Parts: sequence; structure tokens; C-alpha cells
Amino acid sequence: MNTTVSCELHLRLVVSSESSLPVPAGLRYATADPYAVHATFHTGAEETVEWVFARDLLAEGLHRPTGTGDVRVWPSRSHGQGVVCIALSSPEGEALLEAPARALESFLKRTDAAVPPGTEHRHFDLDTELSHILAES
Repeated sequence: MNTTVSCELHLRLVVSSESSLPVPAGLRYATADPYAVHATFHTGAEETVEWVFARDLLAEGLHRPTGTGDVRVWPSRSHGQGVVCIALSSPEGEALLEAPARALESFLKRTDAAVPPGTEHRHFDLDTELSHILAES
């Protein structure tokens, strides 16, 4: 049985030290893909940007800086509130987003209830995943 955990968040795109823009986002976690959190950032009326994060990366980023390369995550404060900073880098550009720490932590707790950390392998169907990869070749 595949269980999905979803969450809608209001992130802030940091433009400068004094300016930021709202970015609505949706997070989705599915037990069929137990290591990943899929994020959809709504960048315009009909435009979205999709990213996939390791669930462990987001969870660790609640407490300490983590990640290298394309995705870095760390805890911080903004306007007196706890936030989690998510720095994204791609060939198209870079973005620094601030997510409300409480909302992200609540979402991750619900994913932990669906698949406790360390038990992801029990939900991962290696044969199916290999079939998909081989079919794409």
C-alpha cells in the first residue's frame, strides 16, 4: 500500500538582505519512494519548478548545515522566526529559499510516521526500480 504525505508551505525567496518574495510550495512524500521528498515551487500563475530532495537532507538541515553541491540546507532565523534555508543551484541559476521551520518539521514528522527513518529499505522495491531503469535504456 502506497501512502502519501503532503504539505503546502509559504516559502520566501531571498532577493537581498532586505528583500524577499513569497513562493508557494508543495511537498510530497510517498512510501513508494521512501528516500525522497518531491517539492513543487510555484513561480508564476501556471509555472512550477520541481526538485527532489533526500528526506534525510531536509531532516538534518533542521538542526545543522548539511548538503554539498546543488542543494544545501541549514537552520536560521528570519524576523524572529525559525526558518530552514534551502540553497539551490542549477545551470539555470541559483536560489535561496527560507522555509518555516515548524511547518517543515511537522511535515517530516508525518513522513517519519509513514516510514520510520532507517526502515526505508523495507518500502523500496529494487526489482521494480531496476525494471524502470532498464526499460529507459
